[in-house]
Amino acid sequence: MPGGGRAGSNLIAVIVAALGYFVDVYDIWLYSILRKPSLIELGLDEAGVKSVGEALLNWQMAGFILGAIIFGVVADRKGRLTVLFASILLYSIANVANGFVQDVTQYAVCRFVAGVGLAGELGAGIALVSELMTAKNRGWATTFVATVGVAGSVAAPLIATQTHWRTSYVIGGSMGLVLLLLRIGVFESGMFEAVKERTDVRRGDLRQLFSDKARIKRYLATIMCGAPVWFFAGLMMTFSPELQKGLGLAEPIEAPKIVMIAAIGLCVGDVIFGAISQFLRSRKKAFFLAYLWMAAILVVIFTMTKTTTAFYWLMFLGGVGAGFWAVFVTTAGEVFGTNLRGTVATTAPSFVRGLVIPMTLGRRALEPALGTIGATAALAVIVLVLAAWSVALLPETYGRDMDFVET
Repeated sequence: MPGGGRAGSNLIAVIVAALGYFVDVYDIWLYSILRKPSLIELGLDEAGVKSVGEALLNWQMAGFILGAIIFGVVADRKGRLTVLFASILLYSIANVANGFVQDVTQYAVCRFVAGVGLAGELGAGIALVSELMTAKNRGWATTFVATVGVAGSVAAPLIATQTHWRTSYVIGGSMGLVLLLLRIGVFESGMFEAVKERTDVRRGDLRQLFSDKARIKRYLATIMCGAPVWFFAGLMMTFSPELQKGLGLAEPIEAPKIVMIAAIGLCVGDVIFGAISQFLRSRKKAFFLAYLWMAAILVVIFTMTKTTTAFYWLMFLGGVGAGFWAVFVTTAGEVFGTNLRGTVATTAPSFVRGLVIPMTLGRRALEPALGTIGATAALAVIVLVLAAWSVALLPETYGRDMDFVET
């Protein structure tokens, strides 16, 4: 009976973490989908929609970075559940407020605050699930969390295309507030509680991440191996109208439709590469296979796309290749000890999202010389090469015993 009760509690934790990430991803993609209609209604012209749109995206990503640092430390010092409650409350309130903004400044504030809140959701959930599950089942559990979460990027365009943009934001915030009620039955990780009682272990100390060269390298490599996901999500999906224009395609397909089909690809990819990492007993092999798939599709998109129909389906296939987020977040939860696991599992995904800032700035700097397509292709090469190099530097974490600390 005790074992059955524990298993039931663990299952609830996995489901709640998955639903929390679903709401998280829904919110992230709402902005990508609603960027144009919301900014046009606020009075911006086409040039303003692109430039201000990039600025607002960067404000959201800056919030991710700040929130990751705050919630990462809190996750290791106070507990995973504290972050799960605080983060969803913050971004839910910001989302509801976003439905009532009247100008770009208010919009920026809401995106920044939402980014801060969103930063804590995934990392704390993955750290909790990683510590509750057995080594054999851990990868399947985190794949389930990531796949359900990424499904939020499919739900976002479905809801956004049926409601006014303000209503879409309010719906997202309301879902988060309802989710708070489900979290009442979730218990803290026993592994974390045991470490919390120890007086000889420093928890959530950012200085530990940078006090050792090998640990710094491991941390930076963890971040960079996830960069291709947000290259595809931030530059390919969010700015798909501009890419279609750069490719010279007549009658470009609207962003919501592209986001939805690409998001379905991301969900499929999460299942495929998550399963591959389990069957091959290797996170690293799954990473390399995903990079090869993604590189092949990007080559076709940039050099051979002649019609909007082809672009539409290639974005689906590109989403499959970029759908290794489950493997990434699993790795981020496995590569460091219990006293730093919450910090890394929270900061690494958020810093990956934050890489959209240098990516958008880099593309803007390269566009005068290379054009939109050339600049995007050049960034793709840089990001994929750095990611592959980073995976090569990381240890294999499949089946790793999670009950250890960083000293």
